[in-house]
Amino acid sequence: MRRLKLLIIAGARPNFMKIAPLIKAIQERNAGDSGVLDWRLVHTGQHYDARMSHIFFGELGIPAPDVNLNVGSGSHATQTANIMKEFEPVCIAERPDWVVVVGDVNSTVACSLVAAKLQINVAHVEAGLRSYDRTMPEEVNRVVTDALANLLFTPSPDADENLKREGVAEEKIVLVGNVMIDAIVANLESARRSTVLDRNALSQKGFVYVTLHRPSNVDDPVSLNSIMLELTRMARQMPVVFPMHPRTRKMCSEFGITFGEHSGLKILDPIGYHDSLCLAENARFVLTDSGGLQEETTFFRTPCLTLRPNTERPITISLGSNELTTTETLAADIDKVLGGPVRCGEVPPLWDGRAAHRIVDTFVGVHTAEAVGREHKEKQPVPC
Repeated sequence: MRRLKLLIIAGARPNFMKIAPLIKAIQERNAGDSGVLDWRLVHTGQHYDARMSHIFFGELGIPAPDVNLNVGSGSHATQTANIMKEFEPVCIAERPDWVVVVGDVNSTVACSLVAAKLQINVAHVEAGLRSYDRTMPEEVNRVVTDALANLLFTPSPDADENLKREGVAEEKIVLVGNVMIDAIVANLESARRSTVLDRNALSQKGFVYVTLHRPSNVDDPVSLNSIMLELTRMARQMPVVFPMHPRTRKMCSEFGITFGEHSGLKILDPIGYHDSLCLAENARFVLTDSGGLQEETTFFRTPCLTLRPNTERPITISLGSNELTTTETLAADIDKVLGGPVRCGEVPPLWDGRAAHRIVDTFVGVHTAEAVGREHKEKQPVPC
């Protein structure tokens, strides 16, 4: 039986934690199954800053990309167009059976569009998530990618239902669980060896971990100033650790927003994955606008306030430790969390560290079924 060829796409930091378990599961399957899967890793270069890209490849054990498109930054249209222009020749040269995309960044939708137009199968890992807020570029990317995909690997039952309501055929949908949790399970031991708490004089459950980068929070001077004032207030009660995204630091500078001299507010440069996991597990609570941290805190059962009007991960609210907040209610919500338990919620079903293996099993199953079908067809007698 010939090998099934996959092109695995990564472009931005949220993708790296999702492709690492998938690559590891493929390598394990190949080691025990005579190399049934042939794969190539394509890095679009959407995140090209070493602090946002290379450090994660090293920590997660991701091999060097076979192809790096080096597209860099730009507007959504420019970046998407550049990825498409650079990715098309790769598809033509490689002739893969499947293009495997993850998440909801511009690389996800751009590579899906190229593959679909070349009649190459698209598999979407983390399919079916919906915030139902089309002002979010990620929501547009999710909807378009899912409409093009031939296989849709979902992290939770609500994602299945979203896809069915949109008319996606049930046989295309495969509930596999959350591949982000695979990355946590694989890296938990390393994360627990992190020295980030000692380096910043932090105690377990004695600090707040903050990440913010979405335009709705950091591109508006009124919103960003309000958030920074609240962080300063909170830092008088306990340390606030804020690894600042380059975009957020840039906007603070442009708006003339200063951080004050309070020693409790610890503004850091971007940190690696292991340090971030360590902070998420040990924080008294997390304040974020990141999708990934909503999932990570749910796994750790760490209270989480998500500074957004909606979430595409409602299971982190219905089962997990997550709550939505706004700049207007942030102070009251913080006080409420500090008055509550240090652990809350529960871990959703199939968030067990085996999602990537279920994805690989699906690819092998589809490939085997197709091979058997071809063999059966070839054996059919030729009509006279």
